[in-house]
Amino acid sequence: MIRIRGKQGPNRLVTGQNYKAYELDSFVSTTDVVLMSTNENQLFTEPEREYKVTHEFEGFFEHSSEDGEKYFRKKKAYVVEKA
Repeated sequence: MIRIRGKQGPNRLVTGQNYKAYELDSFVSTTDVVLMSTNENQLFTEPEREYKVTHEFEGFFEHSSEDGEKYFRKKKAYVVEKA
């Protein structure tokens, strides 16, 4: 759940909407999702910086290092970029 200023928000992000880094941090801490950022590992370095959700996916393919196979993981994934 996104917690915004003490209020409970939706359990998903909305494509096209902006969120502050601290809101995204709270969201990924409480929701089973993948969050991908266009600014690499700096997503949570500035809590007040805003990010726009540019894409939403129902899942993704992942390569298993154990058996070499590719598997589709049904897990919500989002792409965000600096606003």
